Amino acid sequence: MAGFDELADNCPAGRMMPRGCLHLIFLVVLFACAGALVKAQVHRNVLLPPGPDNPRNSEGDFVELKDGRVMFVYTHFTGGNSDHAKAHLAARYSDDGGLSWTEEDEIVVANEGGFNVMSVSLLRLPSGDIALCYMRKNSLEDCRPVMRVSRDEARTWSDPVEIITDQIGYYVLNNDRIVMTSSGRLLCPVALHNTPDYEEPDWEGILMCYFSDDLGRTWQRSASTLRGVHADGSRVLLQEPGVIELQDGRILLWARTNAGSPYLSWSSDGGDTWTAPTPSSIRSPLSPASIERLPGRPELMMVWNDHTGVTGAARAWRTPLAVALSFDDGVTWQPSRTLADDPDGWYCYTAIEFVADRVLLAHCAGIRHEGGLDVTQITSFDLDWLLGR
Repeated sequence: MAGFDELADNCPAGRMMPRGCLHLIFLVVLFACAGALVKAQVHRNVLLPPGPDNPRNSEGDFVELKDGRVMFVYTHFTGGNSDHAKAHLAARYSDDGGLSWTEEDEIVVANEGGFNVMSVSLLRLPSGDIALCYMRKNSLEDCRPVMRVSRDEARTWSDPVEIITDQIGYYVLNNDRIVMTSSGRLLCPVALHNTPDYEEPDWEGILMCYFSDDLGRTWQRSASTLRGVHADGSRVLLQEPGVIELQDGRILLWARTNAGSPYLSWSSDGGDTWTAPTPSSIRSPLSPASIERLPGRPELMMVWNDHTGVTGAARAWRTPLAVALSFDDGVTWQPSRTLADDPDGWYCYTAIEFVADRVLLAHCAGIRHEGGLDVTQITSFDLDWLLGR
């Protein structure tokens, strides 16, 4: 390519002004374009606002199909905006890496629960099949995750298999929480809050993992169950756990709390036994974090409401939405980068997907005082932007 000096010499306009001015104009335009490019690297798409007879859309997950499209399955509420309102699972599709999406719903699972079906996890299995996990919520005493499998790229699905059969109860499995370890074990982290034998629900929660070594055909409960406890012995609210495999083979579990930070636990035997939960240095409200490893890289990426420096009433708010990297498997985290910071925003229940060189996030993005869980937004950005390249 010709150098700038050569272009100036051969441009009629260039002969009409000093070359130094042209250099200055070039630099101004270059920096302006660079600034616009950085801003454009974070793309926001309010994909699913509420509408008539559809007061809430939330808690979905992605899977990339073999034809290159991205499928997003979410909880489409029809009977109200509460967690117990009627809902079914619906899908939208993108053929441009998540920048734009189809406008019409495709029903994936009709409401088969007494209350609803909600909180989707999608996972590509080693066989090439796709696993679809979600909560089938029958009542306040029976809310348990189930798993279906598609062998034809999400066109049809198998009958559901119950993940929890040993004890009926009200279990919470967040969206985008089912993971597969390097050994092929499936892990399903849940919080138990009620059973038919309880006198009243225990919303402070008991955590456990269910795991499967046969691709979801059968499941068993972890030997450990976890409660959050303060130093004085009082309970810490412990809810909505997530898990990820570390580079040394251990499993990290994190859970939201009302103590100002997520609590952490580790397993050295694939999720069967766990250390006692302890507080982390991450500042967060009572809101779930999401953690995944960058594809083919050592860094962990966390998306959460970073409350570093937040004080007063704002410590209860699920804003801002931030992203950060860890280079030491979650021991420490780099300073976060802000993705959304409306002070009235309500950012939570994030699903993560890596498509080519971009990161896709699907998350709630409503207004705190107007039904914060009602809106699903797709936020995406370049990996290079995240890595500071």
